[in-house]
Amino acid sequence: MLKRSAILPLAAAVLWIGALLPVHAQSLDQKLRSGFEAGALPGLHGAIVDLKGERLAEVYFPGEDERWGRPLGLQTHGPDTLHDLRSVTKSVVGLLYGIALSEGKVPGPEEPLYAHFPQYPDLLEQQGRDRILVRHALSMQMGLEWDEDLPYDDPHNSEVAMEMAPDRYRYVLEQPIREPPGGSWIYSGGAVALLGKLIETGTAMKLDAFAKEKLFAPLGIENVEWIAGSDGEPSAASGLRLTLPDLAKIGQMVADGGRYKGKQIVPSDWLALSFQPRAQVNETTRYGYLWYLAGGKDRIIAIAVGNGGQRLTVQPDPGLVVASFAGRYNDPEAWRTSLKVLLDFAVPEAKRRLAE
Repeated sequence: MLKRSAILPLAAAVLWIGALLPVHAQSLDQKLRSGFEAGALPGLHGAIVDLKGERLAEVYFPGEDERWGRPLGLQTHGPDTLHDLRSVTKSVVGLLYGIALSEGKVPGPEEPLYAHFPQYPDLLEQQGRDRILVRHALSMQMGLEWDEDLPYDDPHNSEVAMEMAPDRYRYVLEQPIREPPGGSWIYSGGAVALLGKLIETGTAMKLDAFAKEKLFAPLGIENVEWIAGSDGEPSAASGLRLTLPDLAKIGQMVADGGRYKGKQIVPSDWLALSFQPRAQVNETTRYGYLWYLAGGKDRIIAIAVGNGGQRLTVQPDPGLVVASFAGRYNDPEAWRTSLKVLLDFAVPEAKRRLAE
């Protein structure tokens, strides 16, 4: 779940480490705590900053929280606290798709999408749907009608309507064709639901079970919750809950080219494909395969963001990983908190460390 209004400011969050703010003697932990106490980081629940595998900061703050829209009240957040990732879940599904593809369990990006949903032959027969490929779902360029600009408590919001539908996959696939595939970037939790289903069909495993076996267990991640809809299907669009250190661990694995402790977890060639710009989000932010992208070709920055201020930023060169959780759900200004963590705190400290 992520409102499109929160996507537009992404470009401002992806500056290459250059001439930025001066730094002072206090630790990055202290600076983040001071910023929170001064009201500069409203709603922040936690932040982790890693550089070249070294932890520069890890802080947590109390705050009101939710579990997939259900209020949890005031929570004392810490390293063992599960937290909604919301739409950061989508980028994790992207990693899972690459793992499944390397095992020959899911169709390649150039294969027709609807052909892999034979349970809906009437939809496949409709003119134009045969032109939609798997890569169009991976890059959110399917060309189908989809609207998540509405509040997530509005039943007309497309993701909410998908969750309420008797068959979520048919609901996505039967949406009217707005334009030919491969054109505009249309933010769609439905596209990710289809990719999750392809993983489940190809592996004969539920999405959460496949994730546990192929991604979480190899990374030593045990504290996981993947929320399912009323139909029992794990929400590929927004249902994952992790701890902040485990999200940062995923980010570090991505920064290291898909490797963890000498073992290849996600194929490096899949990450390379994922980080190739496929669609233009706005003037400076692009989209690959379920990751936002910025920076130049040799200085790529991969970004995953979620409703409420959830964010994972990975810059493989110089190995900067910044993960943050916040509780500003459905707040159109929520992106500002995670942006400040990145630009006003993490990047200046990384710059100082690299200059030493």
